[in-house]
Amino acid sequence: MTFAVLTTALDALRHVTAAVRTDQLDDPTPCSEWTVAQVLFHAAGDQHGWASTVGGGSLPSYDPFNPPRRLDGGVQDTVAKALEAAAGAWAGVDPAAASVRTPLPPVPEMAPALAAAACALDAAVHAWDVAVATGQPSPLTAALAEQLLPAAQATADPLRGFAYASALPGQSGDDPAATLLRYLGRDPRWTPEGR
Repeated sequence: MTFAVLTTALDALRHVTAAVRTDQLDDPTPCSEWTVAQVLFHAAGDQHGWASTVGGGSLPSYDPFNPPRRLDGGVQDTVAKALEAAAGAWAGVDPAAASVRTPLPPVPEMAPALAAAACALDAAVHAWDVAVATGQPSPLTAALAEQLLPAAQATADPLRGFAYASALPGQSGDDPAATLLRYLGRDPRWTPEGR
């Protein structure tokens, strides 16, 4: 795939999903209304949405913003198919094109690199949600967060209250990952116990 940031983010979501145990699917996440399974189904649905917009393919059979707790085929298979669709769709995107369509109504078109980073943002942040909810190491490195911040700044504000919460104030000592998470309304110190 041409867009390295997207490859990194999709790999992060793939690895985090593979490490989720069945007994963790109903655990709470930083997305306070959703369980681990629901965040993963949402993330898969979003990747299908991007794939269908930039390249082709089908939308999920469910509403990603009202994700189910269970689906036939299970979480891991659902996420794997979504990641495959996303990778295939983005492989056909010309990085030199003037713009590509996005599934984000307030931002219908973006430069290809920025759009790929916006798609990556979704995968990486939901990988982080699931990782911290299930006791895995954070896949959101400082380098990845720095690459994703411009996409967050280009897309988050018009989607607040729907896809993102209000930004949280920065704190002394925040690294790039914490800065990105706070910008997206997430507490980088979230734990299942302290939610």
